[in-house]
Amino acid sequence: MKDGVYTTIAAPGVGEFKDRGSKFLGFAYPINNLGQVKGHMADLKKLHPKAVHHCFAYRLGLDGLQFRANDDGEPSGSAGKPMLGQIDSHGLTNVLVVVVRYFGGTLLGVPGLINAYKQAVAAALADTAFVERELELVFDIEFDYPVIGDVLQLLKHAGATILEKDFQLFCRATVGIPFGICETVVAKLEDIQSVKVAAKSP
Repeated sequence: MKDGVYTTIAAPGVGEFKDRGSKFLGFAYPINNLGQVKGHMADLKKLHPKAVHHCFAYRLGLDGLQFRANDDGEPSGSAGKPMLGQIDSHGLTNVLVVVVRYFGGTLLGVPGLINAYKQAVAAALADTAFVERELELVFDIEFDYPVIGDVLQLLKHAGATILEKDFQLFCRATVGIPFGICETVVAKLEDIQSVKVAAKSP
């Protein structure tokens, strides 16, 4: 990774691995912040309430230093770590992987679990494409409705990503601005009347 460019996945991917009756459903998501991790986890727990485990791993940021591997009750190191290993083996970041396990009645042992979680994530990653993207820094923007056209035109021209929006009489948006031009874009936004811009912590 250099010059603010990183490799991630283009779109969500899904995969499946089965072993001795247990079913491991793998999911991979492109993410930009921890809020998206919580959102995807909550959605999967609603979709699969009877699953015995919802294990996950993610890596975030250009330096890749923001990461977590969670075993969700499986033996230590048997789920989250091999899942994170799949992200790292492809040199990816800004990626969340989740494996939902339905227990089939037969214990697989730690080696079996490591293989199952690894294979489920590998299948999910194989279901999507890898892409290079420029790192985006996230900002909260507040502005009055009359200048919405100027704000949106500037963001579109900059190739910014609108992550959240609430366009009422008083407008708010959370946007990702490409790393290399964020200072210029923020300065132009602040030149527009009534616009307030604040950097958002991950």
